[in-house]
Amino acid sequence: MSQEAVDLKNKGNKSFASGDFPAAVDFYCKAIKLNDKEPTFYTNRAQAYIKTEAYGYAIQDAGKALELNPKLIKAYYRRGLARTAILRPKEAIEDFKQCVRLDPSNKDALLKLEECKKIVRQLAFFAAIEVGDEPSAAEGLDLDSMTVEPDYDGVRLEKEMTQEFINDMIERFKNGKKIHRKYVYQIILEVKKIVYDEATMVEMEIPADVELTVCGDTHGQYFDLMELFRRNGAPNDKHWYLFNGDFVDRGSWSTEIALLLYAFKWLRPSGFFLNRGNHETDDMNRVYGFEGECKAKYNERVFKLFSESFSALPLATLVGKKYLVLHGGLFSDDSVTLDDIRKLNRHNQRQPGQAGLMMEMLWTDPQEEPGRGPSKRGVGMQFGPDITRKFCEKNDLEAVIRSHEVRMDGYEVQHDGKCITVFSAPKYCDSTENRGAYINIKSDYKLRYEQFDAVPHPDIKPMRFRDEGCPNCEEFLHLAGSQDQIESCTSQVFEGVITLANPAKSWVAKWQRLDGYVAGVYAIKVSGQLPDEIRSTLEEEYRIQYIPRDGTETEADN
Repeated sequence: MSQEAVDLKNKGNKSFASGDFPAAVDFYCKAIKLNDKEPTFYTNRAQAYIKTEAYGYAIQDAGKALELNPKLIKAYYRRGLARTAILRPKEAIEDFKQCVRLDPSNKDALLKLEECKKIVRQLAFFAAIEVGDEPSAAEGLDLDSMTVEPDYDGVRLEKEMTQEFINDMIERFKNGKKIHRKYVYQIILEVKKIVYDEATMVEMEIPADVELTVCGDTHGQYFDLMELFRRNGAPNDKHWYLFNGDFVDRGSWSTEIALLLYAFKWLRPSGFFLNRGNHETDDMNRVYGFEGECKAKYNERVFKLFSESFSALPLATLVGKKYLVLHGGLFSDDSVTLDDIRKLNRHNQRQPGQAGLMMEMLWTDPQEEPGRGPSKRGVGMQFGPDITRKFCEKNDLEAVIRSHEVRMDGYEVQHDGKCITVFSAPKYCDSTENRGAYINIKSDYKLRYEQFDAVPHPDIKPMRFRDEGCPNCEEFLHLAGSQDQIESCTSQVFEGVITLANPAKSWVAKWQRLDGYVAGVYAIKVSGQLPDEIRSTLEEEYRIQYIPRDGTETEADN
């Protein structure tokens, strides 16, 4: 092995340790160019790719390392991490199993193996209970009958949002307090109505006396959002904001950010804009922390209401007929125009799926090479400068503004100025040493880039709530964990598959704790009648009460 290649690898390691992951990738690429037979160069680059969320590239590198050394544990482990990140847990399980075969004492691999098994069970469960006409989580929710306790020490919210309430909410969140659950419901439901009626592509002009700020991903980094507002000014009648998706997940103040942005939207619906990101989707929320955070801080219903509201969010905003702002990027088909986006009925497709315009608007990325290429993430695809140029020319646009990717400077201008990435989560996940950025635009439609740095926050790690809620929400009895696990469950409602020793008999049901949690929660789907002995076990051994969906004991849906 040449010393020059080793030196480049060491420089890559140093950049990685300092949180400059793109620089680390660059050094590892140079080392591989000098010596493409050294497997550790590929595993190191795979780890750097994981940090930049280039999961598809990480999978390729780990595979190359295994071609060179089929017993390299790090390669299996890192490929497993990358596959897990793009929701391919079944494939990841095989990687982590191989790690354990090669090193039975590998605690990290054992832990990841169990995590992946849990994800597989969760996804299978949610697929089993999915029904096309599932009632809204708001069904049966009577806000008028909900009382706010006299000792609630915050500003009260009546029928309309007020700046006073927002100011109080901001301070409560800074101090680790929550707002009352009734107010959470009010905010989500009101904003859902507002955004549902907006176009799939919102079209807006900037008045002469107004400035618009375009922000990228915030990912639950509430205190950094506060710094952005401190530096740039809070939303008001003369200062509009557009948040370009990925408000939630990863950071551990995702509910705080989502509620604050929603409150601003309710207060100023014509001067505050929200685009959907790929993390405003159910699958991502279940894996990257937002679902668990909602359950830990509020309850399951709050998550389901957020999910419904996320599916109602616009997918793009056209600013002054000059800039198309969307979370991911452009399309696999050159014939797509702004009219196709206008015609897209997002309400008929709640989740983006694996293909189509919605998926591409939320997931694709730019590349420097011409044409199109496979996604470095393993999801979607990549588009080159020629693709961007043709799209802008066809639609009479000056540029596409997107987010979706960390940039070390907080923003990057690519494709001859026609593709701009803005990212507003500095020191992303407390590990990447990137700056945050936002774009200010006045009525002259010139782009003014502003950068800012991360600020201190309480000592709560990213994705703190990923595993909150019920550890056994996807299974029960012989598949479930210990009674201690069930007793420590923080979920108000269990969801899962009740399975007998006879695998031919199983029930998908919902049940509740008997220790003071929410009553009146009904089963989503029950196949067959739940036997008395199982109900007795639920109640006596696990202190859980089974609740039929419509109040009867023999509800059956096939």
